[in-house]
Amino acid sequence: AETRTSLVHLILTRKGSRYFLPNFGTRLYEYIFELLDGPTFSDIDSDIRDTVRTYMPNLQITIITVEPGSAGLENKGYTVNQYGEREFSVPNISQLEHTAKIKIDYRVTDSAFESSDFIIINI
Repeated sequence: AETRTSLVHLILTRKGSRYFLPNFGTRLYEYIFELLDGPTFSDIDSDIRDTVRTYMPNLQITIITVEPGSAGLENKGYTVNQYGEREFSVPNISQLEHTAKIKIDYRVTDSAFESSDFIIINI
Protein backbone atom coordinates (compact mmCIF):
# COMPACT_ATOMS: atom_id res chain seq x y z
CA ALA A 1 0.00 0.00 0.00
CA GLU A 2 2.90 2.36 0.74
CA THR A 3 4.37 1.77 -2.72
CA ARG A 4 1.01 2.42 -4.38
CA THR A 5 0.61 5.68 -2.45
CA SER A 6 4.13 6.79 -3.38
CA LEU A 7 3.53 5.94 -7.04
CA VAL A 8 0.25 7.87 -7.19
CA HIS A 9 1.91 10.81 -5.42
CA LEU A 10 4.80 10.78 -7.91
CA ILE A 11 2.55 10.58 -10.97
CA LEU A 12 0.04 13.19 -9.82
CA THR A 13 2.68 15.73 -8.76
CA ARG A 14 3.05 18.39 -11.42
CA LYS A 15 6.65 18.51 -12.68
CA GLY A 16 8.24 21.77 -11.56
CA SER A 17 6.02 22.21 -8.50
CA ARG A 18 8.64 20.99 -5.99
CA TYR A 19 11.07 23.78 -5.16
CA PHE A 20 14.13 21.62 -4.41
CA LEU A 21 13.18 18.80 -6.81
CA PRO A 22 12.05 20.56 -10.01
CA ASN A 23 12.10 17.33 -12.05
CA PHE A 24 10.00 15.36 -9.53
CA GLY A 25 6.59 14.40 -10.92
CA THR A 26 5.08 14.14 -14.38
CA ARG A 27 3.57 16.36 -17.04
CA LEU A 28 0.29 14.43 -16.84
CA TYR A 29 -1.79 17.57 -16.34
CA GLU A 30 -0.46 19.00 -19.60
CA TYR A 31 -2.08 16.14 -21.50
CA ILE A 32 -5.60 16.74 -20.20
CA PHE A 33 -6.63 18.93 -23.11
CA GLU A 34 -4.44 17.32 -25.77
CA LEU A 35 -5.89 15.21 -28.56
CA LEU A 36 -6.09 11.72 -27.08
CA ASP A 37 -4.46 9.68 -29.80
CA GLY A 38 -1.50 7.35 -30.27
CA PRO A 39 1.24 10.00 -30.03
CA THR A 40 -0.26 11.54 -26.86
CA PHE A 41 -0.69 8.09 -25.29
CA SER A 42 2.93 7.30 -26.15
CA ASP A 43 4.10 10.58 -24.56
CA ILE A 44 2.12 9.78 -21.37
CA ASP A 45 3.66 6.29 -21.26
CA SER A 46 7.21 7.64 -21.72
CA ASP A 47 6.74 10.42 -19.16
CA ILE A 48 5.53 7.97 -16.49
CA ARG A 49 8.25 5.39 -17.22
CA ASP A 50 11.06 7.98 -17.15
CA THR A 51 9.85 9.51 -13.88
CA VAL A 52 9.37 6.15 -12.15
CA ARG A 53 12.80 4.95 -13.34
CA THR A 54 14.39 8.05 -11.77
CA TYR A 55 12.49 8.33 -8.48
CA MET A 56 11.34 4.76 -7.73
CA PRO A 57 14.13 2.51 -9.07
CA ASN A 58 12.93 -0.57 -7.12
CA LEU A 59 9.59 -0.45 -8.96
CA GLN A 60 9.41 -2.09 -12.36
CA ILE A 61 6.53 -1.10 -14.61
CA THR A 62 5.34 -4.15 -16.54
CA ILE A 63 2.53 -2.61 -18.62
CA ILE A 64 1.04 0.85 -19.06
CA THR A 65 -2.30 0.96 -20.84
CA VAL A 66 -3.61 4.36 -21.90
CA GLU A 67 -7.01 4.48 -23.55
CA PRO A 68 -9.85 6.94 -24.06
CA GLY A 69 -12.04 7.25 -20.98
CA SER A 70 -15.03 6.13 -23.00
CA ALA A 71 -13.48 2.79 -24.02
CA GLY A 72 -15.81 -0.02 -23.03
CA LEU A 73 -18.17 2.13 -20.99
CA GLU A 74 -21.86 2.46 -21.54
CA ASN A 75 -23.61 5.76 -20.99
CA LYS A 76 -25.18 4.86 -17.66
CA GLY A 77 -23.00 6.93 -15.33
CA TYR A 78 -21.38 4.00 -13.54
CA THR A 79 -19.58 0.72 -14.03
CA VAL A 80 -19.49 -2.32 -11.77
CA ASN A 81 -16.03 -3.34 -10.59
CA GLN A 82 -14.74 -6.86 -9.90
CA TYR A 83 -16.17 -6.77 -6.37
CA GLY A 84 -19.68 -5.94 -7.56
CA GLU A 85 -19.42 -2.35 -6.32
CA ARG A 86 -20.61 0.53 -8.47
CA GLU A 87 -17.94 3.00 -9.55
CA PHE A 88 -19.46 6.26 -10.66
CA SER A 89 -18.11 8.17 -13.63
CA VAL A 90 -18.92 11.28 -15.58
CA PRO A 91 -22.36 10.89 -17.24
CA ASN A 92 -22.22 10.70 -21.04
CA ILE A 93 -18.48 10.06 -20.87
CA SER A 94 -18.43 8.66 -24.40
CA GLN A 95 -19.26 12.14 -25.69
CA LEU A 96 -16.26 13.72 -23.97
CA GLU A 97 -13.08 13.96 -26.04
CA HIS A 98 -10.63 14.83 -23.30
CA THR A 99 -10.75 11.98 -20.84
CA ALA A 100 -8.31 9.08 -20.58
CA LYS A 101 -7.83 6.07 -18.37
CA ILE A 102 -4.26 5.09 -17.48
CA LYS A 103 -3.65 1.64 -15.98
CA ILE A 104 -0.18 0.92 -14.66
CA ASP A 105 0.77 -2.65 -13.77
CA TYR A 106 3.95 -2.87 -11.76
CA ARG A 107 6.20 -5.17 -9.77
CA VAL A 108 8.23 -4.25 -6.69
CA THR A 109 11.29 -6.15 -5.54
CA ASP A 110 12.58 -5.48 -2.02
CA SER A 111 15.44 -7.80 -1.08
CA ALA A 112 13.87 -11.29 -0.93
CA PHE A 113 10.25 -10.28 -1.52
CA GLU A 114 8.44 -9.40 -4.72
CA SER A 115 4.90 -8.14 -5.13
CA SER A 116 2.71 -7.07 -8.04
CA ASP A 117 -0.08 -4.50 -8.12
CA PHE A 118 -1.70 -1.91 -10.35
CA ILE A 119 -3.23 1.55 -10.24
CA ILE A 120 -5.79 3.23 -12.47
CA ILE A 121 -5.78 6.99 -12.97
CA ASN A 122 -8.49 8.84 -14.85
CA ILE A 123 -7.58 12.20 -16.34
